[in-house]
Amino acid sequence: MKTSSTIPRSSLQTRQLIFMKRIVLGMARHWLLILNIALGVWVALPWLAPVFMHWGWARAAGAIYAFYSFQCHQLPQRSFFLFGPKWMYSLAEIQSAWQITDNPFVLRLWIGNVDMGWKVAWSDRMVSMYGMLFLASLGYGLLRQRLKPLRLRVFFLLLLPMAIDGTTHALSDLAGIGQGFRDTNLWLQIITNNAFSSAFYQGDALGSFNSWLRLITGILFGLAVVGFAYPYINDSFADIVRRSEATLEKGLRA
Repeated sequence: MKTSSTIPRSSLQTRQLIFMKRIVLGMARHWLLILNIALGVWVALPWLAPVFMHWGWARAAGAIYAFYSFQCHQLPQRSFFLFGPKWMYSLAEIQSAWQITDNPFVLRLWIGNVDMGWKVAWSDRMVSMYGMLFLASLGYGLLRQRLKPLRLRVFFLLLLPMAIDGTTHALSDLAGIGQGFRDTNLWLQIITNNAFSSAFYQGDALGSFNSWLRLITGILFGLAVVGFAYPYINDSFADIVRRSEATLEKGLRA
């Protein structure tokens, strides 16, 4: 009689189960590292678009601009620029360099030029939001044993400034890009008795009131998400680790 060299089905299934459990265990143990790598790539890619344009890799840059266009308005007057004399440009400067339009669907297509530099594929708000999310995620790795989740009301309080800022910007833009109450901020000029320069009140350029609000509210968003969600995520993966270790121990003894 021939002796079969085939591994019994039950033994094979046990080995497959142990292998899958080890993969799950590894991912559960290192979930934060995996997430931080993914976030790092996600945050870095928009900055590579202007780098690629500077190097003459227009197709690679165009792919990044197209991919992130589904997540961001990419309006040039609310975006950073690299390889030019300024970090940001006013709407008037962009219209002068390109074409006179206040159509957001046309404006978002402008990515810059050799003289003014090339646009980052995210707006300044997105850079602030996800940049802070990434930095806070890195910081969580150092402090997670001591951090407790934010209370729900604190979480919503941290998100509220962005909700107000984003909503008022959206309402303002209904009057036309560059024409709304958030473009002139006359209300703020009245409240502060014009204590600051006109460049602070008007437009979206770096250092303006609108720019500062997008920066600050984005930072609060990143801190809120990490402070509220990450402790719960960490606890969930810790539970998966415990259950996977117990299953593996039983499987290895069998």
